[in-house]
Amino acid sequence: MLKKEVLELLNASREQGWVLEPDAKRILSLYDIPVPRFVWARDLGAAVDFAGDAGYPVVAKVISPRILHKSDTGGVIPGIAGEAQLSAAFEKFSRMDGFAGMLVEETAPGIELMAGAKIDFQFGPVILLGMGGTGVEIYRDTALRMAPLAERDVPSMVGELKARRLIQGYRGADPVDMKQLTRVLMGFSDLVMDLREHIESIDLNPLMCSARACVAADARILLKEKEAGSAGPA
Repeated sequence: MLKKEVLELLNASREQGWVLEPDAKRILSLYDIPVPRFVWARDLGAAVDFAGDAGYPVVAKVISPRILHKSDTGGVIPGIAGEAQLSAAFEKFSRMDGFAGMLVEETAPGIELMAGAKIDFQFGPVILLGMGGTGVEIYRDTALRMAPLAERDVPSMVGELKARRLIQGYRGADPVDMKQLTRVLMGFSDLVMDLREHIESIDLNPLMCSARACVAADARILLKEKEAGSAGPA
């Protein structure tokens, strides 16, 4: 059953046709999908206060209803090591179209995976697991299942990946905690099933996974056109 707060966040996002990252991460949290600790900083002071408390390095991202693909526009700056770099990031983002603040978050360790879902017109919700990051479209190393997932689907999907040895522990590296990865994907499956009438797709990329945790470091939720109306991101 769709949670009331989730529906309110979706309704607030209809004009641009997709959910701003801070709201998307709030939705993930409501489904027990871990996200990095973050702040939606509408002024530099809030960003500095958060980074000082969380500890550097941090990641900064532009928040704008007109910028869907943040990496393509220089709207993501990882590895910010101090207040001067954070201030420069805020100044840069503030000049971008539709600037509505800056997301500042903790740096999540681990290997980059991705979880995605699309609503197929014939088969319904389909969930994807693969290697993530900016190279996801180059490597195309993915496994697919129809939703909802069963717990046994997760190790099966991992086993289909060409890069599965990175997940299982390569050359002495610690393997990804499969219990954490399974918990995240089962929560993601529940989310997809609840939102299937409202969305076109959801992407968690990267999903940072280590021997201790799996954390959704970025989230993108695209609404169905009938939910979004005719407006879309520029």
